[in-house]
Amino acid sequence: MTELRILGSSDLRVAPLCLGGNVFGWTADKTQSFAVLDAYVSGGGNFIDTSDSYMNYFDGNEPGQSETIIGDWLAARRNRDDVVVATKVGDHPQYMGLAPSNIKAAAEESLRRLRTDHIDLYYTHFDRDESIPVDEIITALDDLVQAGKVRAIAASNISPERLSASLAFSDREGLARYVALQPQYNLVSRDTYEGARREVVRREGLACVPYFALASGFLTGKYRPGARVENVRNVPGLAGGYADTERGVKVLDALEQVATVRGVEMATVALAWLLRQPTVTALIASARTVGQLPALLAAQDLHLSDTELRTLTTASS
Repeated sequence: MTELRILGSSDLRVAPLCLGGNVFGWTADKTQSFAVLDAYVSGGGNFIDTSDSYMNYFDGNEPGQSETIIGDWLAARRNRDDVVVATKVGDHPQYMGLAPSNIKAAAEESLRRLRTDHIDLYYTHFDRDESIPVDEIITALDDLVQAGKVRAIAASNISPERLSASLAFSDREGLARYVALQPQYNLVSRDTYEGARREVVRREGLACVPYFALASGFLTGKYRPGARVENVRNVPGLAGGYADTERGVKVLDALEQVATVRGVEMATVALAWLLRQPTVTALIASARTVGQLPALLAAQDLHLSDTELRTLTTASS
């Protein structure tokens, strides 16, 4: 049985592996998505992450399609109370940005698509326009919490300064407070979190819930220098962008070394390393097929030795 963890200062109890919903409706159709969701829950998972904008930047996709599939699944399985659902606001083409009016209107649309009366964890997706005062953002989010439409709030893609200012405003005014930060963080992208962001999270008692935990599939080991992989993610800036870097090669070699000794997949080792990092409560990884799930779920029970952790950390430095 997966041991659930408390998410920051909230009353949410979540599995260490959060299932990413970005693939739902994109590389996994509705039937595949339902199968993955069923297998994840059967494997002890209870934490699902999505957004109102996934994956509208790719041709053939519509914003909100992931939420719609998850909502249909929740309705079909009648298991809403057993699952912690996280979604995000600020990147939908009709509700771009974190103006209070966008936050509230987008929340209503997310609730409709998810076919629920509340969102368990509501993230600000991108804090692109820093001219919007943090007090306006927090006040709008607090309104949703007071109305019972959101249980807890969190942030993603935000500067340490704006995160600190948001928390200070919440404390000063007695309003809803961010309980988690969702940064980009993995073995080949450490400076996106380690440093000032992690210090704020540590100091303020937040939970870290990293996205791109497998570097868009790179840390599975299938993307190698000179190799051609026919995959939508094998483009510069996503998984394929790491394959030709010295750091990427060192990390893959270290992962392969540890995985071979342990008799597990490289993805399992990469996620197990991340789960052992300071402040990380859970991590987000997605699966397009049921067959990809076991390697992800196994990370929750893989306890790396101090030597193995040092090997991976050194390779990624």
